[in-house]
Order: sequence, then C-alpha cells, then structure tokens
Amino acid sequence: MAVNYDYYRIFYFVAKYHSFTKAAHILMNSQPNITRAMNNLEQELGCTLFWRSHKGAALTPEGEKLFARVQIAQEQLQAAEAELAGDKNLDKGTVSLGVSETALHGLLLPVLREFRLTYPGVHIRLTNCSAPQAIAGVKSGQVEFAVVTMPEDLDRSLRMLQLSEVQDILVAGKHFSNLKGRVLSLKEITKFPLICLGRDTKTYQFYNQLFAQQGLVLQPDIEAASTEQILPLVRNELGLGFIPGHLACEPLEKGEIFQVMLSEKIPARHICMVWDPKRPTSIAARKLEKMIRETSQSGS
Repeated sequence: MAVNYDYYRIFYFVAKYHSFTKAAHILMNSQPNITRAMNNLEQELGCTLFWRSHKGAALTPEGEKLFARVQIAQEQLQAAEAELAGDKNLDKGTVSLGVSETALHGLLLPVLREFRLTYPGVHIRLTNCSAPQAIAGVKSGQVEFAVVTMPEDLDRSLRMLQLSEVQDILVAGKHFSNLKGRVLSLKEITKFPLICLGRDTKTYQFYNQLFAQQGLVLQPDIEAASTEQILPLVRNELGLGFIPGHLACEPLEKGEIFQVMLSEKIPARHICMVWDPKRPTSIAARKLEKMIRETSQSGS
C-alpha cells in the first residue's frame, strides 16, 4: 500500500494536538485541506482514525495503534533534521581523522586548536597512529581523511595533497658532548647508540633507506613508540636520535641537547593530506580540511 507520506505527517500533528485547527496552524495550511487529507488517509487505510466532535479530534483504537508507530517515525525524522541543521551550522557534528606523530606536531596541532575554538560543538575523533595505519583507516572508512608523512606507494584509489616540509636533525645529550663541533658521517654515527621509531613506521623505513644508500644497515639500540619519546630518551643520554627540527628548538636553546652535524644531507620529508574521493565527508570534515589547506598555504 503506497500511502502519501504527507498524510502521515498531517495525521501526527492532528493526533498530537487533538485538533484539525491547531494542526493546520502548525503546518501553515488551511483546515479544509487538513480535513480532506485525513479523510483520504482513512479511505486508503479502510478504517476510522478520529472521532470528531466540537471538543476536537480523539483517536479511535485504530488511530491509537497508528499513532504509536507514526509518532516514533516522525520524531526520529525531526531529530535527524535538527541534527543535520546543527551539522550545517557546525554547532555540532563529528570529524574523524588519522594522524601520524610527525604530522600532528609538524602541522596539525595549531589548526586543531583554531578549529576547536571556532567550532566548540564539533566532536573531533583523532586516531594517532603510523602513516600506514592512518591510510588504511582512510581506505576502510574508519577516518574521513589522514594527515601523515608522504607515503611512497599510495593506493591509486586515494588522493594526496602535499602540505608542508619536515626537516629532521640528529641530536644528542651532554654525555656525547665530545661530538660537538665535529661533522660526522652516517657510518661514523653507527658506532654510537641510536634511537629510532619502530620498524612499522614510515620514519623507520625512511632512515633505513637513507642508511642503505650509504651501504649501511640501520640497527637502532632503542626503538621508540612515538616521536615524543625520542626527545626524553636523548635528554637522558641513552643515545643519538633523529627528530623533526621544530621539536628540538626549545631543548636546543636551553642547552639540554645539541645538534650533531652530518656530512650527508638528510632529505626533507613532506606532510600530506590523504583522502578517498569516492567517500563522502561530513560538513565538519570539509571545514577542517579547508583550514588545514589554508594553514599550509600561508606557511609556504
């Protein structure tokens, strides 16, 4: 049975307020049109839904049964409309993104701060993981987009935009102060304890390839779970570590660590945004994407 949806909507308001007149006022329609619609609905369903009287419109037993179902559907639709309106105005909503450690500290933190201050009602679901894990999240739909260091073998179904550069430096603690002022080769630093990120990260793959180009094997003494862990390990003189230059500024100024100069140049890496063009994104996600792009452009 294909009943006009508008009939059910009108029925909801007549039943809720027990009045054809009030329903007509709320729906900005005329009472004769409301009455005609309910007559049509009763004819199509083959039963009487209202007892009409000078006191208003009371539901019949059949009307009570129908209202129990229609009320749930109508109120769910109203809630959905309100939610979508809130999303559109960015009063509420959710944005989910995957972020690698380097990208989080190298670009994203100030953007997230600005976004949060501007749209406090939007929930941010941040997955802090390695670049391969973040990209896998984009492919599976677990996150709407990812901000990571540039992958070498991106799936053709995904799209990528370069946002900014990251330049790593090699740093050491006071225990290795005899290295100050010297320029060392990668071969020479293999004689010292090295601290790197874990083997499942793009950063490890990056340095593994860099060492291999010099005919060397990367054999870190300590594998850290995150970039943030490397700095305190270096401070406590557990070894030499490669970290993004922007993370080293403050401890370098305080003299807690120093930069070890290298004869080989460490290539710059790129922070990129990765997304799936076939998957629709939320209004909040599109706004955050725009803010990230604008921040990247202003910083270039």
